[in-house]
Amino acid sequence: MKRRPVVLALFVSILLPFAAACTHPAERALQGVWLGEGVENFSDEELAAATGWARGTQFEFKGARLTITVPAEDPRTGTYRLSAIDDRHVTLSVLDTQGELSEMELIVDDAETLRWVLEDGRTLRLRHQ
Repeated sequence: MKRRPVVLALFVSILLPFAAACTHPAERALQGVWLGEGVENFSDEELAAATGWARGTQFEFKGARLTITVPAEDPRTGTYRLSAIDDRHVTLSVLDTQGELSEMELIVDDAETLRWVLEDGRTLRLRHQ
């Protein structure tokens, strides 16, 4: 019986790299913390407030979990999966802790920058930390 924990630990240590390798490259690219840095397609009257809101926004992708923090709200956490990829456009299905399913669209500009697509063609730019 003493060998069981050793065998289990060895089994996990061997399979863990393979499990990580099975994720989609887009999922691996999203991993980590992304900080808001600006907005696009907002009117001049909204620009200052929207930019302040953007700079207080943070995404954290950790495994299959996503935590979104926006100013003046509690952070929201859920599990996500890729539901569509079309060129640089990535659609995520997110299941929150209350069991509600929603979708969000991201545009991946490069390894360090992505944009969260909001309504009316507006976007929030985030930079990878």
